[in-house]
Amino acid sequence: MDIFTNIDKNKRESFLLIAIFIGFITLLGAIFGTALGLPKEEWISSIIFALFFSSISAFFSYFFSDKIILAISGAKEINQENAKELFRILENLCMASGLPMPKFYLINDPSPNAFATGRNPKNAAICVTTGLLEKLERSEIEGVIAHELAHVGNRDTLYMTLVAVLVGTVSLISDLFLRSTRFVRGNNNREKEKEGSSQIRLIFFILGIAFSIISPIIARLIGLCISRKREFLADATGAYISRNPEALAFALEKIAMDKTPLRNANSAMEHLYISNPFKGKKILNLFSTHPPTEERIKRLRGMVGTV
Repeated sequence: MDIFTNIDKNKRESFLLIAIFIGFITLLGAIFGTALGLPKEEWISSIIFALFFSSISAFFSYFFSDKIILAISGAKEINQENAKELFRILENLCMASGLPMPKFYLINDPSPNAFATGRNPKNAAICVTTGLLEKLERSEIEGVIAHELAHVGNRDTLYMTLVAVLVGTVSLISDLFLRSTRFVRGNNNREKEKEGSSQIRLIFFILGIAFSIISPIIARLIGLCISRKREFLADATGAYISRNPEALAFALEKIAMDKTPLRNANSAMEHLYISNPFKGKKILNLFSTHPPTEERIKRLRGMVGTV
């Protein structure tokens, strides 16, 4: 598969998953609304209410999470004077991608890893560990930085903020439904004369209970799937920026083989890193923020000669 086909494929799959997510929320609203005996207008209003409150926390996360993330990770900003070679790599890649120069940060940690953060290309930051600089060749470091620039250019912070809003909405409307069931029980006892309607309501009520329990898990799994698709997209876009998919493939191999755990690894930041920072911990692919490294390397090597 050539590099452009790969990029287009991953974009389409990401959009499709978001559409499925929105459809899933609409289905939940319909099931919960029918179970509670609400008219269509009321359950749609409930979804809007849940979206609004989920968006509030996501709003603050979108604008301020980069500062929190950099502080938690122990990153220190570096400048052109004390890292000339790194800045030369970054400048060349920014010219190739058409992106503005992000801020550059360094984490004093022997584990090779990197991440990008920031709400948009003008407010972006790229962070690498000392382990990455010590253990990778120049071309491989270039491949990693190109991958992180791809996250910036693809606006993945905005994309994953949207995912957080959708996951939060599912959790909130599920919780609202469970809280509302205590009032419905009393109403159902007073409406026994409507036998046919009552039986349909009972079926939807049971469905509603089941969905209210499993839907937050389903929402989380869809969110993780989207995160994995964005990693594939960043790999393909990064390979296009650097014009060297093989270098990124070698970098991923070395990072995966290195078993040094990241000292300041945090589960809230797991999806940001180029590779899972929790070394040595087996995670089912279904519950991972990253695609299998072997699959990423295979796809990258399939792009060699197509740039």
